[in-house]
Amino acid sequence: MVKIFSAPQLKDWDQYTILHEPIPSIQLMERASQACLEWILNNYSASIFFTIYCGKGNNGGDGLALARLLATAGKTVQLHILEFGYPGTLDFQQNLARVHQFPTIQIHYIQELNHLYPIKPDSIVVDALVGSGLNRPLEGLSKAVVSFINQCHNPVIAIDVPSGLFCDQSSMECEVIQATHTLSFSPKLSFYLPENKARIGDVHIMNIGLAPNFLKETEARFELITRQLSLRYIKPRPLYSHKGNYGHALLIAGNTGKMGAGVLAARSAIRSGVGLLSCYVPVSENLIMQVAVPEAMTITEKMHLDFFYSNATSLHFHAVAIGPGFGTGPEQESLLEQLFNNYRKPLVIDADALTVLSNNVSLLEKIPPGSILTPHPGEFKRLFGESKNDFERIDLAIKMASTLKVVIVLKGHHTLVVSPQAPYYFNTTGNPGMAKGGTGDALTGIILALLAQGYSSIEASILGVFIHGKAGDLAAEKYTSFGMSSSDLIDSLGVAWKELIYSE
Repeated sequence: MVKIFSAPQLKDWDQYTILHEPIPSIQLMERASQACLEWILNNYSASIFFTIYCGKGNNGGDGLALARLLATAGKTVQLHILEFGYPGTLDFQQNLARVHQFPTIQIHYIQELNHLYPIKPDSIVVDALVGSGLNRPLEGLSKAVVSFINQCHNPVIAIDVPSGLFCDQSSMECEVIQATHTLSFSPKLSFYLPENKARIGDVHIMNIGLAPNFLKETEARFELITRQLSLRYIKPRPLYSHKGNYGHALLIAGNTGKMGAGVLAARSAIRSGVGLLSCYVPVSENLIMQVAVPEAMTITEKMHLDFFYSNATSLHFHAVAIGPGFGTGPEQESLLEQLFNNYRKPLVIDADALTVLSNNVSLLEKIPPGSILTPHPGEFKRLFGESKNDFERIDLAIKMASTLKVVIVLKGHHTLVVSPQAPYYFNTTGNPGMAKGGTGDALTGIILALLAQGYSSIEASILGVFIHGKAGDLAAEKYTSFGMSSSDLIDSLGVAWKELIYSE
């Protein structure tokens, strides 16, 4: 598993490694710098000039060690050390002494703004000013140096975190290095939020051998959804089994002019292991569903409130999803409320059903416990209100999941899965090609199918978003992110499941 530790926990992880490996802190710093060197030589092998900006903390110590290693590798290095008027940490001082043994490394001390030298156009800039321990916005000379670096047009490599970026709170109003690449020693919460994309660039996690026992023994508030985590939840399908073993799902989706949404959700459910699928559609649209998804059964009663009294419980649906292309009028609101009153198992609630909820928030308290809400940011805002930044949105999602006793799947590049209890999960699959109509409907169908098969709400959500993104990645690989469609994603689900379950 991949845990996202807070800044204080990251410091504890370093100390635990130093104590239990054991390894001197200066050697751990050397190991981190060596990992950065290897990445740089693999990706910028042709570059000759490197301009490194260092603070006087341990992040600056990383920069000094990297400067020495680059010089040893034959690179021309210019060091700029921010002068705070104190010697720096012990590891910084020791690495500075080592740097002085390399006469080819030019060292400049920045005491005021006029000590800033122009950056050579062909130089790679390395940011080692301030690390993950930052607890207040940069100001004064530090802020000015960051602003100066941001005005250059050179590639910028940040060590561990871009200087000025908070790990655990918003940095939107702060001056932060705008990195091309971030070479980090562990995942940080701020890396997975849209507001920081322009600051972090492409993030690369360097394995520097931090103690695995700390990772195993320490709880984290956030984790990443990886193949390893998803594979843990996969239920085997016994040889002597039948369709009744894999659940009967009901999909309430589609309406005049919006049957495509229902079809996409139904097709993705069929591709995700459900035993039986029934689709509740207007009688006028029945032919579309039966032709497009022959594996699905349809229920074509005119939409009336008695449907859920007479059929929903007697047909023993194991899971119900409602929303894609459903409509947002008074009839749909009445049907949704009746569903809440008469079907108390977890539901999957998406799209138009979320809009109906946002138009009548009193219905929120009637949602069956364990239900899964799958809003995109706009739907989330309409449901729960404005958030000033991504961190505030996360806190609001956590609060509402706990209050309503539901799972919230907040869709985005790193889709966030929030349940009433920590940990909370960021997805690691998916690509910009999925930013198209219909992909959300596909996710609804996948989660519905998993829920019907007996997966818990949190398991269905975690596994659903991972395989959804994986199928999207396969579709983009085949057709590009420009050319792929939602149908291509659904067509890729079979291969996505195969790669999840059987790939080494």
